[in-house]
Amino acid sequence: MDGRSFSAVVLSGVLTGSELTSWGIVHPTLWKLDHSDQVRAEKLVYKRFGCIDPFLMTATTAACFAAASGLRGRSATLALAAGGCYTTMLGITLAGNMPINLRVLRWDEQRGDPEEWRRLRRRWDRLHSIRIPLDVAGFVLIALAALRA
Repeated sequence: MDGRSFSAVVLSGVLTGSELTSWGIVHPTLWKLDHSDQVRAEKLVYKRFGCIDPFLMTATTAACFAAASGLRGRSATLALAAGGCYTTMLGITLAGNMPINLRVLRWDEQRGDPEEWRRLRRRWDRLHSIRIPLDVAGFVLIALAALRA
């Protein structure tokens, strides 16, 4: 396995693991908090993810395409497909999740309408649930590409 493929697999694994943890553990747990505690916790989580995810998502996407450039045949096709999965996931993130994240960061937990908050968070969760299969598929595809090389 060359360095580009190795980097793509590692970055993809870290990103996909992080996204799965967020989806399956972090956000379902935060739903159990009362409104103001949930808002405060979401803000803290978003700030932390906001320091890491832009780099990680972009680097993973770029690494998949870089790996594809060093591969041939079916392996290159798999790596390109992985890059496509992460590109689509990144598009959903930028167009759907990020605007919600910005609203969450500005949310007033004392005066904000809890029903509007729940609608906003459900939309974020639905978008995130669409991203998860893309992340998993991207990881599987880049791992297969690297193993076949």
